[in-house]
Order: sequence, then C-alpha cells, then structure tokens
Amino acid sequence: MPGSRIAALGHSQPDRVVTNADLAEMVDTSDEWITSRVGVRTRRIAEPGQTVDEFAAAAAAKALAGAGTEAADVDLVLVATSTAGAASPNTAARVAARLGLKAPATIDVNVVCSGFPHALALADQAIRCGQARTALVIGADFMSRVTDWTDRGTCVLVGDGAGAAVVTAADEPGISPVLWGSVPERGRAVVIEGSPNRFSQEGQTVFRWTTTELPAVARQVCDRAGIAPEDLAGVVFHQANLRIIEPLAAKLGAVNAVVAKDVIESGNTSAASIPIALAKLVERREIPAGAPVLLFGFGGNLSYAGQVVTSP
Repeated sequence: MPGSRIAALGHSQPDRVVTNADLAEMVDTSDEWITSRVGVRTRRIAEPGQTVDEFAAAAAAKALAGAGTEAADVDLVLVATSTAGAASPNTAARVAARLGLKAPATIDVNVVCSGFPHALALADQAIRCGQARTALVIGADFMSRVTDWTDRGTCVLVGDGAGAAVVTAADEPGISPVLWGSVPERGRAVVIEGSPNRFSQEGQTVFRWTTTELPAVARQVCDRAGIAPEDLAGVVFHQANLRIIEPLAAKLGAVNAVVAKDVIESGNTSAASIPIALAKLVERREIPAGAPVLLFGFGGNLSYAGQVVTSP
C-alpha cells in the first residue's frame, strides 16, 4: 500500500490519583518543589495486582471500538514497553489473548520513552510492504513498578497507563516516514536496571540534551514530512517533564500548534505518554480531524523517534 493512517485512538489509566501532597508525606518534597521543577501535579498509579497488559488491552479495545474494527481484522500487535511483567508470553501476546485476536504477529518493542513512535514506524513499514493491513500499536508502562519511592528526584515524575492506536492501510499516507536514532555513548544517562529493576537518570544530562540538541532533530522530522513547524496543528512530545516540553516546543517554532501537556495530570508514563496525550487531545477535540500532528519521543538509551501523523 502507498501508506497507512491512524484510524482511532484509546487510552486507559489507573483510578488511583496520587497528588503532590500525597508524595510530600512519603519523601522530603512539596507541591511547590515538584511543580517548579517538573510541572507534575498529579499522577495515576496502578494498584497491586493490576498489570501492564491489562491496561494495554483496555486502551486497545477502546481504539478498536473507535475505529469500528473487528478483532479478527488485526494481523499485527506491537506493544512498546520497558516494564513488562514477564518475558514470555510477551505483552503483545497477552494483549492479543485478552482481546481474542486470531493469529496476529505479536511483538514487544523496548525503546523506553520513545517506544511508541518506534512501534508506530514499524507498523507503518509493515503495512507499506504488504506484511500487515491492520495493526494495533500500543504504548504501555507502569513506571511505578521500577521507581524508588524514597528518591525524590525520580518518584515525583512517574505515572502508569497505556495508550493505543489502530493503524490501517491507506491510499493517502497519514503517517510520515520516521526519523529515528540514538546517542549510544551517552545511553546510561537513563537506566532501568538492577535487582529489582529501578529507574534512575542523570537529570542535567537529559535536560541539556533535550533542550539544546533535540529541537533541531524535531525540525528534521518536520522536514522529512514536508511540513513547516508553523503549519502543525498539534505537537505531542514524550511527556517527560514540563520544563523540557515547554522550551522544546518554543525552539521548534510550532507557533500555531496545540502542545500536549498531559504530564501535568499524568506524570511521565514512558512509552505510554505520547499515545495517552494524543488520545486525550483528539477526544477533547483540541485537534481537528485530518490535521497534522508531530509525535516526537526521546529518553532512555538517549534514543529518539518522530513522525508527523494525520489526526483521526
């Protein structure tokens, strides 16, 4: 096919809301300290017993319903996650089983915070070369499960949830070619490792990289899509930190775009952050159907990926 498009979106987040005041009872912090440094006011945290694949499947079911797509039509499931509960069956296979899908390819993609645009690109490429016609692309992470809740530098950031897109073949491409890459020599600036796994980062290294080097990369994504930043209707960056999102948006020059700031209410949900934020913008009709939206992820591995999509 000439291309693919996002037909519909869905998201799913835990009911439990943790406020900055709640965190102030756990660690040495305050609402003023958190909002001034990272911009987060609330985050959703999963309960014990809830699983990543459970929320991934719920988000996917909403997207399928929105697209009017039957489960039997899905032939590819891609789940971007770095907090899967188990290695096998992988999260994509668990989602397929929950949804009753029939014989799809099931693949997990671990590129941490930029996982969703990586997975979206893989789905687009599979459809373009005839290896799939209908794909579920999901970003799902429970960052609370890999967080040290005594470390105020990281615990104030994180949240849990999932977002999903139904991607279908299209005569008119609605997903631009991806621009992706990484900085391997600085990859340890963000890690999830140990026994048990724990999230840690070199905050200043990440801040400098995202605010000084990535604006030019984001503009290259627009160039590859053949669109000027000022013609974008929406910009959805990885929801890492409001103090990263705002300067990155300003330096990009997307002066007419709605800039997603779901990090304020959801925290940093890693691979889930872009599809959750995009789904909410579309659901609230803050971005009109058919409008161009920049998706741009960055973070763990110091990887990045982005494309311009047509809003469903």
